[in-house]
Amino acid sequence: MGYGHQRTAFPLRGIAPEGKVINANDYQGIPNKDKIAWEGTRKVYEFISNFKKIFLVGEFVFSIFNQFQKILNFYPKRDLSKTNFQLQEIFSLIKSGWGKHLIEKLKKNPLPIISTFFTQAFMAEFFNYPGDIFCVICDADIARPWAPIYPKKSRIKYFVPTERAMERLKLYGVKQESIFLTGYPLPVENIGTENMEILKQDLRYRILNLDRCRKYSCQYQSLIERYLGEMPESPDHPLTMMFSVGGAGAQKEIGVRVLKNMKDRIKKGELKIILVAGVKEKIKEYFEKNVNDFGLEKNPNVEIVYAKTMEDYFLEFNKKLRKTDILWTKPSELSFYAALGVPIIVAPPVGSQEDFNQRWLLKSGFGIMQENPEYVSQWFFDWLESGYFAEAAMQGFIEGKKLGTFNIERIICGL
Repeated sequence: MGYGHQRTAFPLRGIAPEGKVINANDYQGIPNKDKIAWEGTRKVYEFISNFKKIFLVGEFVFSIFNQFQKILNFYPKRDLSKTNFQLQEIFSLIKSGWGKHLIEKLKKNPLPIISTFFTQAFMAEFFNYPGDIFCVICDADIARPWAPIYPKKSRIKYFVPTERAMERLKLYGVKQESIFLTGYPLPVENIGTENMEILKQDLRYRILNLDRCRKYSCQYQSLIERYLGEMPESPDHPLTMMFSVGGAGAQKEIGVRVLKNMKDRIKKGELKIILVAGVKEKIKEYFEKNVNDFGLEKNPNVEIVYAKTMEDYFLEFNKKLRKTDILWTKPSELSFYAALGVPIIVAPPVGSQEDFNQRWLLKSGFGIMQENPEYVSQWFFDWLESGYFAEAAMQGFIEGKKLGTFNIERIICGL
């Protein structure tokens, strides 16, 4: 699976046997035909995501692909339970045996299954898995394929991050008692306990960086103290922006444009930039080349996050996020990380679900749409001095759902 679904599963590893997450597309003993099916799906998505950049033709091809994952307008509210082509194709593959080997293997110890993608949940139900089946929604709004063909008869239960996702599942025909509004599962290493002592401590220092001119604090000092307590006297890290690309490597060029136009600020020590390459070595090399070209290879205010395994990448990402003040990313599953008090600069969405994530971010006040990266050294610091980032950080922390991991664990352990 891609970053989005694996990142969603990672915080839940603590309630899994031996703390391990099973990757449906790459587990020990997976049949070759199943692996080929998963790989084909991933490669098509990555190809289309990158092909979108091709002038004129790319946008046209992507628009056709996007129709298959399109989320229909929410209003007027109506019955949306009718199946569609994508869902029929998924079940056609499952009926041919896709995923049966995995489910038969899991039947030997039928613990509750928590899937972060709908296909595995459908596989479990189709092949009569005897344990409970849960599916975690990882977007603010969802398309029809997240619900099975016959939702009213299904025993799949859903953990959802937003009220809109919950209401959407109802329109798709999923029973009310099968939906749990938990919030998105965020990493506990960035939160602490349910008292959120780590999160609050990190946010205290972040607010100092984001509100250097005290435009926000002067008006909302009592609000800050109410939620965060006494503020420290000075930040514990330099002003830091993190730029994260998608799993397909889409938008890596934006990160380089930002680096290029911020290099003078970086050299003066006014800003630190973290470029996230994930597990893609080619993206890491792409970033390294440009860092060298800009004369920043030895500058401590430029870092690249890269790891060979997904687990090591997530651990490093979460660690670096604690000292990050602004996250620049497309509106993927990382949209929910705004609840950690990290304001988001929203890069252009890729796909229908990200269109809706973007709308959710902007309406909630957790994110701000990017301006032209060529002038980032101007508008970024204008926003900083105006207190916009500090406002978005507090808005995300106060209004965002932060305890999804704990809520899911409580439900699972209460079975």
